[in-house]
Amino acid sequence: MSYSERWQELFGAAGEGPAMRLASTAPEPGTGGSGDLKHSGGPWTSASGTAAELRTSTETSRSALGPGHEGVETGAAGLASVAALKSVLTSWEERLQAVRDECEQLTGPLLTVAKEMGETETAIEKSFKGVDGGGAGERR
Repeated sequence: MSYSERWQELFGAAGEGPAMRLASTAPEPGTGGSGDLKHSGGPWTSASGTAAELRTSTETSRSALGPGHEGVETGAAGLASVAALKSVLTSWEERLQAVRDECEQLTGPLLTVAKEMGETETAIEKSFKGVDGGGAGERR
């Protein structure tokens, strides 16, 4: 089977519209969708801000753990619980550092998604300006 035959099998002939649907629950071609899919940059920008805030608060908490345990080893020398407490401290410091690092890695990509999705949404909106869709954009 040639490339063009395979293309027509999958996507239909030029101007006919797609012959293949990507989702089994998608409406039949030409019937349209519900029109409920909406996007805005708000959730992505908000998620990025939340990741940045969580990074800061996690680092603040992690930094406070060490000073909060100062003097414990000296004051409780000889007690078995000191070793357990030190182990728990180290574990929490590592966990909080991992959360902090993950949040730091997410902040930039989430802002990038917000920007790209916003630009895509704007470009799509502009492409439909001037197209007479018989009430396009209205809920039916």
